Amino acid sequence: MSIRFEVNKTIQVSKQTAYTGLLDLESAKSWMQGLVRIERLDDGPLQVGSQWKETRKMFGKEASEHFEVVELNEPDKIVLRCDGTKGTTGKGEYVFTYILASTNDMTEIHLIGEINGLTGLSKFFGKMMAGAFKKACAKDLDSLKSYLEK
Repeated sequence: MSIRFEVNKTIQVSKQTAYTGLLDLESAKSWMQGLVRIERLDDGPLQVGSQWKETRKMFGKEASEHFEVVELNEPDKIVLRCDGTKGTTGKGEYVFTYILASTNDMTEIHLIGEINGLTGLSKFFGKMMAGAFKKACAKDLDSLKSYLEK
């Protein structure tokens, strides 16, 4: 059973601009809160299978997580997977699905977050943390909105 959360954000840019902004790891340092560094684990443009290690400062400590691109359907959908076993959390799988829809010069980003693979006590805490994940993702999308609408 997965733990799910959803976040919606409307951005006043084209769908292509929003799609590109979500995948631009270089510009992430300009808008992503608490970002310390992103280290690509491969070369070239982001594509299915591309991986990176993302380090953020959270609750006063650095935490690193391993991300992989699972699906790209330009400019409509991005699916990213965070393997918790390769990062600071040490557990679980976190899947972030971004679905983009546009009307005129506005783009709606619908983020579906899933937390999978937690058992026992971690599952209990995972349910409690889903709210914190949702809040953090909403803040990231707010920051992306501010950055892209400049």
